[in-house]
Amino acid sequence: MIDSQAIDIQPIANSRIQELDENNIPFGALYSDHMFLADYYDGAWQDARIVPYQNISLSPANATLHYAITVFEGMKAYKNPDGDVIAFRPEANAERLNISGERMCIPEVPQDLFMEGLTQLLKIDAAWVPSAPNTSLYIRPFVFATDEYIGIRPPSNFRFMIITCPVGAYYGKPVSVKIETEYSRAFPGGTGYAKAGGNYGASLYPALQAQKKGFDQLIWTDGQNHEYIEESGTMNVMFKIDDTLITAPTSGTILKGITRDSVLKITRDWGMKVEERPVAVAEIVAAAREGRIQEAFGVGTAATIAPIAKIGFGDEIFELPNPENGELAQNILRELNNIRYGLIEDRYGWTYKI
Repeated sequence: MIDSQAIDIQPIANSRIQELDENNIPFGALYSDHMFLADYYDGAWQDARIVPYQNISLSPANATLHYAITVFEGMKAYKNPDGDVIAFRPEANAERLNISGERMCIPEVPQDLFMEGLTQLLKIDAAWVPSAPNTSLYIRPFVFATDEYIGIRPPSNFRFMIITCPVGAYYGKPVSVKIETEYSRAFPGGTGYAKAGGNYGASLYPALQAQKKGFDQLIWTDGQNHEYIEESGTMNVMFKIDDTLITAPTSGTILKGITRDSVLKITRDWGMKVEERPVAVAEIVAAAREGRIQEAFGVGTAATIAPIAKIGFGDEIFELPNPENGELAQNILRELNNIRYGLIEDRYGWTYKI
């Protein structure tokens, strides 16, 4: 069992907290004072430490630079009305990190190492958790290979790190998405279900082509025939059609979103009809043409609940009704925020008080 005494803490001499303006926080641009690190060598995780945020040194032969042997997580922490720091579902992130890591030949990060490193890091950087409305501390745990070796083989050495940054909203307004039918994100048997760095690097070019046409994101479809909706670039996707919430099931090609799971639990508890099933592109296009899509939105840690304003398919663009005031999306966001900020009872056991 890892305890706080096993983590070497080297506090920063002079905090940069004065750089934080809670009323103007760009996403992913300002990083907190400290970071957590642990190294894997000789078959074990060792040297757990918290040090001032700084650059790291890598060999030009580093295996991750050449072969993208890296996985990561995204999670958030909030402040409740009493000023306590609360992390949202960190155990689920620890579990998913290891699911991704297994696919990439990365050794398991013990949950006690993950949780104690996270806890101590958030304690020392508690001042960096903003309290302004719609703000949070974004937390990025990640693992990468540190072998100095040019050659294709499972590495033997790794580094686990956690860095954090205060953030505002990822999307400032409802998003416009394009259903992608040319490029593919994932195939059965591949790494689509893993939060692996290479998945995101490979998605950038198709997303850039969509952005040139005025879209914010893609909705990926199955890699074999482009017949079924899968997920978006930064989030899982949900549709409210005929008073039913519909979303694709998680699979070997779709990331098992933690926000997605939270939304489905909440809406089912509300008594709403929810369907997790294959969602055909033809079904969504037909519903859009007929005006039966009542709401569509993405769900994810960074995006939280991102209403969709427009859906592009081929030469058609479908504008959805009143995306900024979608009743379901707003109700879900309100419920999630009330839980995450400690404003109501956490009946699911999702929050972790630091």
